[in-house]
Amino acid sequence: MPVVDIPGSKSITARALFLAAAADGVTTLRRPLRSDDTEGFAEGLTRLGYRVGRTPGAWQIDGRPQGPAVTEADVYCRDGATTARFLPTLAAAGRGSFRFDASPQMRRRPLLPLTRALRDLGVDLRHEEAEGHHPLRIEASGVEGGEVVLDAGQSSQYLTALLLLGPLTRKGLSIKVTDLVSAPYIEITLAMMRTFGVEVRREGSVYVVPPGGYTATTYGIEPDASTASYFFAAAAVTGGEVTVPGLGAGALQGDLGFVDVLRRMGAEVETGAHGTRVRGTGELRGLTVNMRDISDTMPTLAALAPFASGPVRIEDVGNTRVKECDRLEACAENLRRLGVEVATGPDWIEIRPGTTPVTGTEIKSYGDHRIVMSFAVTGLRVPGISFDDPGCVRKTFPGFHEAFGALRGQLPG
Repeated sequence: MPVVDIPGSKSITARALFLAAAADGVTTLRRPLRSDDTEGFAEGLTRLGYRVGRTPGAWQIDGRPQGPAVTEADVYCRDGATTARFLPTLAAAGRGSFRFDASPQMRRRPLLPLTRALRDLGVDLRHEEAEGHHPLRIEASGVEGGEVVLDAGQSSQYLTALLLLGPLTRKGLSIKVTDLVSAPYIEITLAMMRTFGVEVRREGSVYVVPPGGYTATTYGIEPDASTASYFFAAAAVTGGEVTVPGLGAGALQGDLGFVDVLRRMGAEVETGAHGTRVRGTGELRGLTVNMRDISDTMPTLAALAPFASGPVRIEDVGNTRVKECDRLEACAENLRRLGVEVATGPDWIEIRPGTTPVTGTEIKSYGDHRIVMSFAVTGLRVPGISFDDPGCVRKTFPGFHEAFGALRGQLPG
């Protein structure tokens, strides 16, 4: 029975780096994800004057509750959305002049709901080119706090950034949320803040964050549930079996809910205290599923869908159009290139298997790691699949192709 060691969660590693930098004392992060995104976040902290010590199995961060140690910095956020959204928010709590820029791909992704909220809180923030996008400059003088209204309908990261900022403000924050996507990611944020000594109170759509700062700790990073979805899907599509340790019933990440989708399609799923096992049964039923809360796994299901016995319709995933690429259209185009009938709408995709043979082709990645990793699952059943940019997986899992190739040799042919 294959047991797959999944690297640490990108989402948890990014939050832990922010919390460690903001905490009073030295924090040790155990088993952090080492990928382009998280290395970019750590490099950004270093540019802001934080000490980040790295060993193979752990990172140590010297916290600075007062903010960056430098009064001027130019930070390049690479492709990382958490880096590009969290680090400017962290810098705003300090004092100095800080400029942030990002890759062309990240420059296209929206920031305006977050930067508008920061301005409403008195932060001197200016977009240097397109309004609501990188690059931007912050003339920081600390954040007083108070009440703010936020639309997090495009990305839950906007709300996470403000929640993380709250304890660093002088008065605390009261955040009224008018819309929210990917709500389980907020539960990750609140649980992690609790571990670092801050309890957020929720009153309906309002989150009340007290001032007072964070306390340093030792924090273990659980495996990445979004990454695990490709390996669970591999079991379902081949009739094999995969176990992922470290992602059990107490896991923080909502994306583990992807295994419930596989269960509805016919796979056997067992989630215990210390891990999750998926076994394919030879049956994959079609279904209609709302994936608003686990939208990062939408491409995994889309890539699996051609092997279902009926149509697979994925709804309420409009936010995937503003990820690393327009994931709805990227999935649709690649499925059509494979010979699969697909229809899309503003926030849905429907895959209709069985009308024509599925044939191998080169997958257009659009530089998006999740497109490549998802269609690697399709390649388990369809010979001749290749990728125009296989290396883009370095964003979250540099060793993906090697790990997936090793698993492939242990699954039914």
